[in-house]
Amino acid sequence: MSSAVENSAWIEVGAVTDIPRRGSRVVRRERGDIALFRNGEDEVFALLNRCPHKGGPLSEGIVYGRTVACPLHNWCLDLHSGQARAPDEGCAQRFPVRVEGGRVWLSPEPVPDQGLGHGR
Repeated sequence: MSSAVENSAWIEVGAVTDIPRRGSRVVRRERGDIALFRNGEDEVFALLNRCPHKGGPLSEGIVYGRTVACPLHNWCLDLHSGQARAPDEGCAQRFPVRVEGGRVWLSPEPVPDQGLGHGR
């Protein structure tokens, strides 16, 4: 996923099949790498490649369902929201991602304030 074609605010980062099922790929950027995840149902998610606990590389974690387990301390994060699963607390920054015609498009700007702590 090294090539990227810009289309306004979205960047084409490759085919869905470039991301292993139940795995990830990394999009490198100066402000912190973004991990793209593909679950067993072929849903694609994007989080900052940094666990909110100790900064572990989430892209190296285990993907199951809509969750990724950080490889350092096994914190489990919801791939849709970035929120840590209880009893852990914290949130990984998430990024808008969409799939069109089998191609993955990523917004390089994170989702604004996610309203954490307000029941979301």
